[in-house]
Amino acid sequence: MHCHPPGDGIIEAPQEETVVSIAAPIAPHGGALIDRVLTGTARAAALGRAEGLPSVTLGSVSLSDLELIGNGAFSPLTGFLGSADYHSVLDEMRLHTGLPWSIPIMLAVSADEARRLAIGSEVALRDEGGRTVGILELAETFTCEKADEAQRVFGTTEDAHPGVARIHAGGDTYLAGDVWVLDGPIDPPFAEHRRTPAETRAIFAERGWQRVVGFQTRNPIHRAHEYLTKVALEVVDGLLVHPLVGDTKSDDIPADVRMRAYRTLLADYYPESRTLLSVYPAAMRYGGPREAIFHAIARKNYGCTHFIVGRDHAGVGSYYGTYDAQKIFDRFDPLELGITPLFFEHTFWCHACEGMASYKTCPHGDEQHLILSGTKVRELLSAGEMPPAEFSRPEVAEILIDAYRTPAGATNR
Repeated sequence: MHCHPPGDGIIEAPQEETVVSIAAPIAPHGGALIDRVLTGTARAAALGRAEGLPSVTLGSVSLSDLELIGNGAFSPLTGFLGSADYHSVLDEMRLHTGLPWSIPIMLAVSADEARRLAIGSEVALRDEGGRTVGILELAETFTCEKADEAQRVFGTTEDAHPGVARIHAGGDTYLAGDVWVLDGPIDPPFAEHRRTPAETRAIFAERGWQRVVGFQTRNPIHRAHEYLTKVALEVVDGLLVHPLVGDTKSDDIPADVRMRAYRTLLADYYPESRTLLSVYPAAMRYGGPREAIFHAIARKNYGCTHFIVGRDHAGVGSYYGTYDAQKIFDRFDPLELGITPLFFEHTFWCHACEGMASYKTCPHGDEQHLILSGTKVRELLSAGEMPPAEFSRPEVAEILIDAYRTPAGATNR
């Protein structure tokens, strides 16, 4: 997608505000870190113009997408995908330019809403409180192909899949075009850990980290996750613990609970000089293999050179094979992805080895392995019982038990 040339009704910003090139250990996806955030007089002028524009109200997922397009996390996107990119991503997992891209970033509205908007005009983007948060330069509208999109992205058309359900609940028409961000979220959660790609890259550069591994998580970090992040940390300069804190399933552990657990674990068991906790304000799509590629590309934009991919990355239910999210990387030339995946098998505590291990490193039988299902762990926590210390650090377990005791007090902040 490209910026529009000068013309009536199209916002113009100083050239230096279009992209930001930052010295970092790895180039952003597509070569430049996109910046679609207006400030100063350009923002004030856009806000003034927005008062007379037709508007579209964004839901929480589109709001997070807008923020991440604006700050460059979704580089090289400059807006919501048009039909050529949409079909190319569905068919080939690439933008129409050929650049790898696995998840379509779309803005869905009803057909009635789309009919009142004129191609080539501006559209005000508002949050559910009516606040103007952005401007869309409407380049195209086209009909959603919901069943085909669901099958290609998620491998199923079942509404039981949360990603499929979200597509089916959305409008029937997609709006495409470049965007400008005018305002971010008010009082965003975890503000002290909320960093843009430009900011994480600056921190990496300041710390002298040339090789940085990113760890995506939407769950508490138990001993297995701790093990694989520390194994990765042995071969790089720094670790970015980058939990997703946007929309997740209602039965996922709330972000505020997870963040308390992350802070506690990092403070007690990780070297402060070699780790950084920063939130990723994206919505979870539960796209399994495709989302693993998507997550890796986003972390590349944040400045990571390596990315951890464990078992069933971004999976849900039994829709994906245990290691499908690793196998999908074979469909791309490593140089075109530009970020190195680190693949890990299922890890566990082995009583015979007296430590964490995986089937790659442990010669002992399953009778020596401590493996607890998610259901069993939830049962223990709900009953106020500690899981074995070999499975979860007691400090983490205590935070989770407290959250299960007072679920009404848990928020996604």
